[in-house]
This record gives sequence, C-alpha cells and structure tokens, in this order.
Amino acid sequence: MKVHFSSKLHDWGTPQALFDELHAEFNFTIDVCATHSNAKLPFFFSPEQDGLSKPWAPERCFMNPPYGRQIGKWMHKALSEARNGALVVCLVPARTDTNWWHDYAMKGQIRFLRGRLKFQGAKSSAPFPSAVVIFRPGYV
Repeated sequence: MKVHFSSKLHDWGTPQALFDELHAEFNFTIDVCATHSNAKLPFFFSPEQDGLSKPWAPERCFMNPPYGRQIGKWMHKALSEARNGALVVCLVPARTDTNWWHDYAMKGQIRFLRGRLKFQGAKSSAPFPSAVVIFRPGYV
C-alpha cells in the first residue's frame, strides 16, 4: 500500500470559491506567485518575473506558492514583505511538522481550512489539509 503522496506539479490553481471569499475580505492587488494559466488577478508575478526577487510592499498580496521544496523561501519572503508594509495572505499546506511552518507560518494569523481542497486542474481533493496564513503589516 502506497502511503506517500507526491506530484510532479507544485503549482495547482487555487479553488475559485476560496479565492473569491478571501478576495472579498482582503481586496488583493497582486497575485505574487502565479502562472499565466492560474493567476487570480490581472497583476501577477509569473515564474519568469520571479516574485521572490521583487518588492511586494505596500501591495495587498495573495500567494499560493509552489508546494515543493521552495515553499520555505516563499514563506520567508511573505513574512519579510509584511514587515516592509505588505499584507500577504498565503494558501499553504498545513504541514505543522516542518521548519518553514515553525519559522514563518506561526508568526502569522493561521486559519485552518475544513476538509480537503480540490485545486483547479486536479482530479481529486488534495491528500493533505490546508491553511491560510495571514501576515499583516505592523503585526509581524
């Protein structure tokens, strides 16, 4: 029986209903980690633009980072940009046993999501729980 789940893709699109709910609350101005096929806003950073190398402040940022080994770099950037004046709302796997979770996610406001998300482009729900981590300027 296979108990380890993995995927060659790390950039699944955010479920539209979840994004709409968050966007209504936070009024995002930029999607900082998107592709042309999964961007949720007209203004976004694609992999070619490398959002990790761009300033985000003072924008109101939505971030659904790649869920692979690079996620720690994205969460570090989100926390840093919030300290510089950006609001950053992150959709991430709830991997509470990882270094990036303890080093970065726990410094934000955490909302655990009920159930398992079905990401755009996926045939079934994710095999892991998800969370929304909010880094507010002035609070991190």
